[in-house]
Amino acid sequence: MDIHLTTGAVPSLTSLCVNTIKKAIFSGYEDLHNILELPSNLLDCLVSQLSPFALEKLTITEFHCHKNGFLNNSKAGKKRKRCIDLNEAWKTLFMSRWPDRGKKSKKHAFGWNTDGRELCESDDWQQLYWEQHLQMCLDDASETVMLPIFKGYIGEVIVSDAIIESIGCKDDISFKIPDHKKLSYHCKNFGHYARNLRLHNVLCVFETCELLRSSNLQDLLFCNIRSKSHVEGVCHIIKQNRDTILSLSFSYCNLPTTALDNICTSISKEGTGHVIQRLSFMSSSIFGNNSVPASLSGFLSFLTYERSLFSIKFCETRMGSVPAKLIFDALRHSSSGLSTLEISDNNISGWLTEDLGSKFLSYGLDTSLKSLHVLNLRGNNLDMNDANDLKSALVHMPKLSSLDIGDNPLEDEGIRNLLPYFSESLLTTVKVDNCDLSGNGVAQLLIALSGSNQQLNCLSIAENNLGRCIALPLSKFLKASSIRDLNIEDIGLDSLGFQDLEENLPKISKLCCLNISKNRGGISAAQFISKVLSYAPELCSVKAGYNLMPLKSVEVLCDALEHFKGKLRELDLTGNRHLCQLSHETSQITNFCFQGTPIVILPLVPSSAEPYDDEP
Repeated sequence: MDIHLTTGAVPSLTSLCVNTIKKAIFSGYEDLHNILELPSNLLDCLVSQLSPFALEKLTITEFHCHKNGFLNNSKAGKKRKRCIDLNEAWKTLFMSRWPDRGKKSKKHAFGWNTDGRELCESDDWQQLYWEQHLQMCLDDASETVMLPIFKGYIGEVIVSDAIIESIGCKDDISFKIPDHKKLSYHCKNFGHYARNLRLHNVLCVFETCELLRSSNLQDLLFCNIRSKSHVEGVCHIIKQNRDTILSLSFSYCNLPTTALDNICTSISKEGTGHVIQRLSFMSSSIFGNNSVPASLSGFLSFLTYERSLFSIKFCETRMGSVPAKLIFDALRHSSSGLSTLEISDNNISGWLTEDLGSKFLSYGLDTSLKSLHVLNLRGNNLDMNDANDLKSALVHMPKLSSLDIGDNPLEDEGIRNLLPYFSESLLTTVKVDNCDLSGNGVAQLLIALSGSNQQLNCLSIAENNLGRCIALPLSKFLKASSIRDLNIEDIGLDSLGFQDLEENLPKISKLCCLNISKNRGGISAAQFISKVLSYAPELCSVKAGYNLMPLKSVEVLCDALEHFKGKLRELDLTGNRHLCQLSHETSQITNFCFQGTPIVILPLVPSSAEPYDDEP
C-alpha cells in the first residue's frame, strides 16, 4: 500500500494509526513488541516517520524480541522473519542529520575522519548515530564549561534545544523534565554506543570518567591539554578504557615534561600486554627545546617495549634532532611490528648522524624497522647530508612501500645520495615535492625509479622549478612505468613543456589521478589533457587549475570528453580566470556528469575588487 500524506488533506485511517502509535511510543507504551506485529506495509510506514529517540525504543524492543523469540507467527507458532531492516532506517537518519559525514562514515565506526586517524570498520548505523550525537552533546557542553562563570557539575549542563529537537524530542512530554535535558542523561542512555570520542581539556576530569563509564572507547582524541590537572584527567580516562583502547591522539596540546611518562603509565596494565596500536601527536608541543629531560625515559621505554604498537605520528611537535635521534633509536630496538612512522613538520636535521651506518650494520635486521611500510619525514628541514644518512637506514627497511620526504631542502645532491636506494627499492609511493630540485636532478630520479621498480603507483615531484627540460624524461618515465597517481603541479612546464609532453605521451597509460595545476600551460595544457583522456581509460581525476587557459580551451576539452569512454569523475579548472566568461547555464562543458554529478569544476566569477594573482 502506498501512503501519501498531503498537507491540508483529510488524513487517512492509516495516517491516523501511524500518528497514534508514534504518540504511544513517546508516552512510554510498554508493550512495544505488539507494534512489531503490525502488517509489513504499516510497519514500514511507521518506521520511516519515527524520530531517532522513538526508533531507539523500537530498536531495543526488536532486539529483545528476536533474542527471546517473542515475534511468533500466530498460526504456525514459529518465529517470524524480520520484516524490516531497522539498520537501514538508522542509516537514513544519519545521512539526513549529517549529510557531509554520511559517505565518510559508511564503512567506519567513527563519525569523522578529518584529523587523519585510522578508523575501524562498522555497519551498525544505530551505533554510528548515537556516537555522533553524544559527540555533539559533549562539544556543546564544553562551550559552557569553559566559561569563567561556570560553577558546578559537568553532568548538570543543559544540552541545547537544537540538539534535543534533532533527535525528535521537541514534543515529547518526558523531555520537559529538566533531568532529561542534562548531559548526564545522554551519557547514561547513549554512552554505551561510543567507540570514538574527541574530548576537550575542560572535560578531562574525573567526573567525565563517571559519565562515560558505560563506554568501551577504542579511539580517543584529546584537544588542548595544557596543565597538570588536564593530564591527570586524561590518565583517568585512559585507565578506565585501557582494556579496549586502540588509538590515542593529542591535538593542539602543550604537554608538561612529565606528561608523556604519566600517559604511558596509565596505558600499561600489569600482567597483560599493552593493546594500544596507534599513537599520534598533532600540532602539539611535547618537545619544548632540543634537549631531552630525564622525565622522557619512561616514554622511550614505552616505545621500546610496546609490542602492539604499529603506527606512530609526530606532526608539528617542535621536535629537534636530539629527541628525534633517541626516539628513532628506541624504535630501532623495539619489539613491536611497527608499520607506519611519521615525523613531519619538525626541525630534525642531523638526527641520523654519529656513525648511524655502523650501528645499523651491527644490529642488522634485528631492528623492528624491518616491518615498516610507511615512512613520512615531510617538512623536517632535512638537507643533502641527512639524505646520505637516511640512505643507510632505508636499506634496513625491506618492506617499505611509501616514502614521503617532500618539503625538505634536499637539493639535487641529496637526491643523488638516495639514487642507489631508489634504483633497487620496491616503493609504491614516492613524494619529493618542494625539495629545491632542478630538472637534471629529477631526470636522474626518474631514471632510477623506472630502472627496476615496476611497482611504483604514486609519484609527486610538484613545486620544484624543473622547467620545460623535464618533459622528455617524464614522458620516457611514463612509458617505462605503470604509474597511476602523478603530481606535477607547479614545476614550470609552460606551454612548450606541455607540447613536448603531448608529442611523446605513451599511447597506453594506467594513470588514474593527474595533477598539472599551476604550470601556465594555456591552450597547450588543454590539448595535453585531451591527449591523456584518449590514452588513459582508467583516468578518474584531473586537476588543471591556474594554467592560464583561454576560452577556446573549452572546445578542446568538450571534444575530448565527448569521446572519452572511461569513468572520469573530476576535471578541476579552477583558477583559470578566462573561463569565468562562460555561462554555467549554457556552456556545453557543464553537461558532462558522472553518476549524476557534474565532472567539470569551473572557476568562480571573481569580485571586481579582487586582484588577480598569477605572477611568477
